[in-house]
Amino acid sequence: MNAPSSALQTRSVASDQRRKMRLGELLVQEGLITPDQLRIALTEQKTQKMPVGRLLVRMGFVTEATVRDIMARTIGKDAIDLTQVVVDAEALKLVPQEFARRNRLLPIAFDATARVLLVAVTEVFNVMVIDQLRASLPGDVQLRTVLAGQAQLEDYIDQFYGHELSVDGILREIETGELDWQSLQATDDEYTQPIVRLVGALLIDAVKRGASDIHFEPEQAFLRVRYRIDGVLEQIRSLHKTYWPGIAVRLKVISGMNIAETRAPQDGRLSLNLNGRPVDFRVASHPTIHGENIVLRVLDREKSIITLEQMRLAEPVMAKLNLMLARPEGILLITGPTGSGKTTTLYSLLAQMNVEGVNIMTLEDPVEYPVPLMRQTSVSDSVKLDFANGIRSMMRQDPDIILVGEVRDKDTAEMAFRAAMTGHQVFTTLHTNSALGAFPRLFDIGVMPDIIAGNVIGVIAQRLVRNLCSHCKVEYKPSLEEKHILGLPPPSSDTICRHTEGGCRHCNGRGFKGRVAVLEILHMDGDLDELVARRATTRELRRMAGEKGFRSLADEGVARVLEGLTSLAEVSRSIDLTGRLA
Repeated sequence: MNAPSSALQTRSVASDQRRKMRLGELLVQEGLITPDQLRIALTEQKTQKMPVGRLLVRMGFVTEATVRDIMARTIGKDAIDLTQVVVDAEALKLVPQEFARRNRLLPIAFDATARVLLVAVTEVFNVMVIDQLRASLPGDVQLRTVLAGQAQLEDYIDQFYGHELSVDGILREIETGELDWQSLQATDDEYTQPIVRLVGALLIDAVKRGASDIHFEPEQAFLRVRYRIDGVLEQIRSLHKTYWPGIAVRLKVISGMNIAETRAPQDGRLSLNLNGRPVDFRVASHPTIHGENIVLRVLDREKSIITLEQMRLAEPVMAKLNLMLARPEGILLITGPTGSGKTTTLYSLLAQMNVEGVNIMTLEDPVEYPVPLMRQTSVSDSVKLDFANGIRSMMRQDPDIILVGEVRDKDTAEMAFRAAMTGHQVFTTLHTNSALGAFPRLFDIGVMPDIIAGNVIGVIAQRLVRNLCSHCKVEYKPSLEEKHILGLPPPSSDTICRHTEGGCRHCNGRGFKGRVAVLEILHMDGDLDELVARRATTRELRRMAGEKGFRSLADEGVARVLEGLTSLAEVSRSIDLTGRLA
C-alpha cells in the first residue's frame, strides 16, 4: 500500500472512532451530568455549532478537567493538567510559536536521550496536524501526544512562549528589572514573574541531570546551588544573594510551607510534571547564620522503583535473595548509611510480590513513592501514629507482608518481631555499617537474643558505587598495593579500569554514569541462629558465615572492580577496604 492511501485510511479510521464517541452519554453514565443537562447542551449545539463538551463547560455543568479526563479514558490516551507542568525550553525550541498557536498544541517535554517530544493537544485525532508536526521535526525525533483542556492549553501557549525560560536568560531579566513580591504567591499568570520561572528552570534542570537532591545554600555574599548526582554533590550555580529571598518564598509557597516562619525548621512537599512525568519533591528548610538553607529530595518514581533484574545483581546474589523471599514468615533487615539505596532495594523486593493475592502494608516516615495496590501509611506526630502503634494497627488489617520504614527503638523492634513471629513477612531497615553489625545493634536497642534467633530471614548490607562511563573509561595495570587489595598475585598481568579526568559528552565530563548496588547478604540458618541466641561475638558469626559462602561488602566491591564496572578508588570511597591490606 502506498503512503497517500495509508494516510487516508488512517484518517478514515480516526474519523470513524470520533463519530462513535458520544461524550454526553459517557458523562451521563458516569453521573457527572443529568440527562436534562445533556438535552440543553444538544439543543444549544444546533445554533452554536460548537462541540458538546465545550458547551457543557461553558454552561458550567462540568469542568474542563472532567471532560478532558473522560475523553482521554475513552480513547486510551493520557491526560495532563498543565497547571502541574514545568515548561521545558528545549521542547519549545522544536515547535514554532505560530504553528503551536494555530494548531492548538503545546510542546511540554523533550527527552534528549530517547529523542521523544511530548506534546499536549486538544484533539488527538487531528491526523493532518500531527503529520505536519512530525514532518517539521528532525528525523530521529519521535512524537508522543497527551490530551489537555482547550482553554487551559491556549492560556499556557501564551505563558510558555511569551517569556524567557533558560536559566541564563531569566537571570539577565532579573538583573534588568524589579521583583514583584506579591506575584510570587499568585496563581494566575505567574510566569510574568522571573523568579517563578527561575525556580522551575532549576527544578527541571536537576531532574534532567538525574539529581537526587537539590541544595540551596546561602552564604554571606552569594547563594550556592548544588545538585547531588550519583551520590556526589556538584556546584551548579552561584547566584547573587539578593535572589535568595525571592527563591526561598517561591519554594515555600509551592511546597505548602509557612513563608513567615524563617527561624524554625520546616518540611514540605510538592508534585510537578517534569519531562512529561510526575515528579515529587520532599522539601526541608533549616535556619543557618546566613539565612534559611533549603534542600529538595527528588522523588522520581520512574527511576527509583525498579525491578530486581534492573539492579544488575550477580547470579549468586539473586539466588540468595530469591531463597530468602521464599520464606513465608520472618523479618528481613536492610542496613546501610543514608543515601545507600535501602528504600529502593526494599521497593524492588516488594515489587515482584505486589500482586492481587497479597496484601502489602507499609509504614514509612514519610511515604516517598506511592505504589498501586500497596496500603501505604506515613507516621505522624500530630495524630500520635508512631512506628510501634502503626505496626500494632496494621496487624489488625490482615496483612501478608509488612514494610516498616526503620527500626529505631525497642518498642518498634519488638512490634516488628512480634509481627514476624505471628506469620508475617516483615521488611525493615536498620542503621549499621555491615550485615553482621545488625545483631549487636538489635541487642543494644533491647531485643532479646532468643527472640532474634529463628525470626530473622536474613540481613542485607548495601552501598551504592558509581559506574565508570563505558565510553571513556581507561584500562591500566594495577600497582602492587592495588593487586594486594584485589587479591591478584604479583606476577598477574590483569588490568583494571579507572575514570578519565574530564570525562566525555556521554557522562557530562564526570567519567562516571549511573550507580550500581553492592550487596552483602547474610542468609540466616540454624547454625547462625544458635550463635545469635547465645550472643556470640561478631568474629564467631563471621567465621561461621564465611564457611557458608558469605561474601563481605569489600569482597563484592572488589568483584565489581575486576568486572570493569567501577574503579578501585570509587569502591574505597564507600566501602572500607583496609581489612584487605592485612
